[in-house]
Order: sequence, then structure tokens, then C-alpha cells
Amino acid sequence: MIQSNKKGDWFEIILPAEWEKFTLESLFKDFWQAPKKLVHTYRMEKKVRINGKSPDWTLPLVKGERLQLNLFVEEEMTVVPDYHNVEIIFEDDHLIVFNKPAGMDTHPNEPEQKGTLTNAAAFHMQANGEPGRPRHVHRLDRDTTGAVLFAKNALISAILDKMLDDRHIKRTYLALADGIIRQNKGTIDKPIGRDRHHPTRRRVSETGQKAITHFKVLDRFKQKDLTLLQCSLDTGRTHQIRVHFSHLGHPLAGDSLYEGSTEFNRQALHAVKLELVHPFTQEKIICHAPFIDQPPIFFNINPYDI
Repeated sequence: MIQSNKKGDWFEIILPAEWEKFTLESLFKDFWQAPKKLVHTYRMEKKVRINGKSPDWTLPLVKGERLQLNLFVEEEMTVVPDYHNVEIIFEDDHLIVFNKPAGMDTHPNEPEQKGTLTNAAAFHMQANGEPGRPRHVHRLDRDTTGAVLFAKNALISAILDKMLDDRHIKRTYLALADGIIRQNKGTIDKPIGRDRHHPTRRRVSETGQKAITHFKVLDRFKQKDLTLLQCSLDTGRTHQIRVHFSHLGHPLAGDSLYEGSTEFNRQALHAVKLELVHPFTQEKIICHAPFIDQPPIFFNINPYDI
């Protein structure tokens, strides 16, 4: 793990030997893959220093020198801070991972909306005296529970967005599907588009966006006619797991939007695990999300074993 610390408005990284192959320019462009516009802003506003001085962005980095980034700056909140008692699975100066409960949107759909996870994240940061604002890196459906990742500043947000696009952030789900799925594991590679006949539904469509879901069967409950699944995604389409298993004739239990059984009052879907390598410290972060208000069958599984 790379040595680092927060000093007031600045974040300081002790440059490791493995970064000597980069210049400051290539560290931002090639390693962190930060957007050109954002990097230009950091250069023009002198938000980057080495050993306290304005750096030459074209020189190779040197092990042991101090790279300083002006990350912790005041930002105007774009949502209304709103207190909610939501479990935090992981947090540092840059990231926060919540365990989202059911019945909560990830972010507001209108400027003054309250009650979402982003509102709760804004309140949490404000209460802790943090100057930035939260940015969700990905989303979960309103009634899907589990791990959701937020960034606390513009640079880490941009880096994480790119990591998500490049599938360097791994998300694992548990799902309970109607019926007995005989195949022990498999991949569903079916594009997903909007359903012309319903305002919120999605469907498998040849003209839709590419969507890939990997799954393996964890257990089969023949008496209840249910299959417990572990799923991971190569893409992040709206309702992806729900649409794919509905298309196979095995909608998720409780998922009324996709004609799932009515044994539960919402879709049985939980984002149980989130994994990434921290862009600044290179720490391997593994977050397990304990179950919240889940179907009893889920409690046969220890989320820390996934």
C-alpha cells in the first residue's frame, strides 16, 4: 500500500518506486486516466505540487518525493443534505460505501427531492465538516439493497467512473429467482433496451445496449420452487439482472415489474460485495454488505463467504 496522508486542503502521496516510470503528465493521463479538462484545471489552478513546489509535468517522478493534490476544497451541494441512518461499510477521505436499504433511491430525480442515498451522503459529509460533495459512482434500483460506492471529490470521481467503465470495479449480487435453474453456471449475453409499452420496464432487444450477466447457482429450493444465485456484471444496464432472468423465464422472486412471484414484497436482489483497488493508495478494498430486510433464504448464506 502506498503511504499517504491528508494535510488540510491537500492530500499527500509519498511517491513509490513503481511510479518512477511515469511523469506527472502520464500519471494523470495513463495511470489514473483522468479527463483532459479536469487535468487542465488542476494544472492551471496549481492544484498539484511536488515537495511543496509547482512541478514540471514532463519530468519522471522520483521515489520518496511528496506528490500533493489540492482535493479537499469547498463545493456547493447539489442536493439537500438529509439525515438517514444508513450503514457505512467503508470510508476514507476519498470514498464512501453505503449499505443501501430497500425503498430508497440512489439519487434525487428532482433538485429539491429528499430521502435518497445521495441526500444521506451529503448530510454525512456536511456533519463531518468535509468540504466536498458526494457523487454516486453507480446506482441500485430503489428496492435493491446493498453496496453503493460514492466519491468525495471531483478527481477521484472521474477516476472511479473510468474504472467502472473498464470493469475494474467488481460488483457481486445475490438473487433469488423463481423456478429451478438446472444449469450450474452460465453467462447471459443479451442486449437490453426500453420496453415501448411500459414507461419503466426494460426488455431484451436486439437494438438495445450490450448487457452481460454471469451467474452460478448457490442452492436450489425445490419445495419453494426457487433458485439462489450469485451474479456478477460486465455491464451496468438498468434492471439488468432482473431483465435477464425474466427473459430466461425465471424472474426474480417478488419482482412485480417483471412478473415475479408474490412471495416477497420486492425483488429479492442484494449487492453483496464490491471490490476495487484504491486509485491513490493502491489498497485492495473488499466491501461485504450485510443483509437488510432480505428473504429468509438469504440468511443461509454468509455474505463474507462470497
